[in-house]
Amino acid sequence: QVQVVESGGGLVQPGGSLRLSCAASGLTFSIYANAWYRQAPGKERELVANINSLGGSRNYVDSVKGRFTISRDNAKNTAYLQMNNLKPEDTGVYFCKMSRMIAGTVTEYWGQGTQVTVSS
Repeated sequence: QVQVVESGGGLVQPGGSLRLSCAASGLTFSIYANAWYRQAPGKERELVANINSLGGSRNYVDSVKGRFTISRDNAKNTAYLQMNNLKPEDTGVYFCKMSRMIAGTVTEYWGQGTQVTVSS
């Protein structure tokens, strides 16, 4: 059974930092791409950052470039999202997604999310 579990969220003041972790089990972690999404109250879920299976390719939404860093440790079956200089608009539930595509078929696994609140 595949499990994807996020952790590391919390309440932080503007300008602060958090590191989110995404631990996955029940799958071959190193062949899955990883992505972080967030959903603010009343808004649609948006892609924040993604990283390919070997960690050689990373992409970020413009609003977090220079502040967030996505990474992964395939030996630990864990992905990370380091968030620095947090802003109130970064508030939301952050979700981790593991995905792979073979022969046009996409397989995805999502975590339950972790709340990040940026407020003074």
